[in-house]
Amino acid sequence: MPAMTSKGRHLSAAIALTLSAGAHAGMGNIGTTYGLMPTDVGTAQALSLFNTEVSAAYYNPANLIKDGRGALTFGFLHSEPELRAQQIDGNANAPMRDGRVLSDERTQQVLIGFKADLSNLTTGDHPVYFGLLAGVDKFGRELLAFNAQKSEDGQFFQYGRQPLFINLGVGTKIWRGISAGAGARVTLHAEADLDATTTLGGETSEESLQVNAKPHVTPILGVNMDLGDTFCPAGSCWLSGWDVAAAYRGKSTAKTAVNGDVLVDGISGGDEFLPLRINALDSAHPEIYTLGVQYEGEHWRVGATAEHQRWGQISTEFKSDTIKNDGNIDLRNITIPRIGVEYKFSRLFSVMGGLAYEESVFRSTTNPEVNYLDTDRYILGLGGKLTLCSLPFMAVPVTLGFGYQYHYLDERTFELVNFEGTTDETRETVEADGNVHVLMGSLSLRF
Repeated sequence: MPAMTSKGRHLSAAIALTLSAGAHAGMGNIGTTYGLMPTDVGTAQALSLFNTEVSAAYYNPANLIKDGRGALTFGFLHSEPELRAQQIDGNANAPMRDGRVLSDERTQQVLIGFKADLSNLTTGDHPVYFGLLAGVDKFGRELLAFNAQKSEDGQFFQYGRQPLFINLGVGTKIWRGISAGAGARVTLHAEADLDATTTLGGETSEESLQVNAKPHVTPILGVNMDLGDTFCPAGSCWLSGWDVAAAYRGKSTAKTAVNGDVLVDGISGGDEFLPLRINALDSAHPEIYTLGVQYEGEHWRVGATAEHQRWGQISTEFKSDTIKNDGNIDLRNITIPRIGVEYKFSRLFSVMGGLAYEESVFRSTTNPEVNYLDTDRYILGLGGKLTLCSLPFMAVPVTLGFGYQYHYLDERTFELVNFEGTTDETRETVEADGNVHVLMGSLSLRF
């Protein structure tokens, strides 16, 4: 194979960037960034570890057993970000920014969940509950969206769309007051084989493209203990009302690999084959360990959780990424404190709220050419649930849920480095900040 010319390298790079174009996507997923159901959104995920809705299959499958009824749930999540970067210092050729909005792309996720007691399918009477939750972006029209790119303007690390969300789990009672569960989250690893003939003008012919998507399964484990039922089953004691829980979610990634051979016509000295090899990380979330405690009284409950996210292990994923590997991306582990409360005016109506603080995962404020931005976040959640028991034509109760969440992104200074090098002439300093509004609604049928 002849050596690749300068023009050939530029063409290969252009093809790579063309294949990576698409919807803006960020690391993480809606379950980790926002929440999957109104209780999760409305309490800033502080009570998610003790949630009895179908989203327990993601946060803590052990809690699927807590509510003995089956459920069919429909949900809709809408997030509206305004992520900004303002130039503080830079060379004369750098683009001037005055609070420029880098991203305001909305996420509009439609979710459907199902929960049922599998023991009804067997001759045994030991309850084993199954939960399934799936979500699709753009009002259910977009199963996949992919974008992996470098950026001169800067790009926010964690916010963006991840259209396809699939999660399932099972939970069962182990001993008095103790339940355990296991589940899985499914992401896709796509592979594409490309063969084509092209001119330097970009006209292609004899194209051949084969795409395969393989599921990647991430384990989820959870355990819950009702201290009152465990230590004083005969009656109430000072431990009654207290629950403790722990959960583990494994690392998950969505990747795309492109392997291609492109024949270029019209190059002086004869035709050339350009090998095209792209490995791109579209999204990722790290191993997550969560520990929480909840106290539930007659009309209210309050809970607190500590969520440890091991982002440091995601740093190694970027080393094999052919698009982002120039950034020297260095991520750190973080622990997110969350606190939430729910007040029940009656068994049919309740309101809730929550607070969380999430530290930035970036150690450094410079990642050349990729130019990721990430700041500390303060998160506020509010929500409520209303159960209707006697709707016309309905033989089962219907629960309506609502959640609102606000993210305040604290200011943080980053140094952007463009594609031409790392000298002072290629750098500029920006201050990143922003805010995000999230709305969540759901309708659940209990049976």
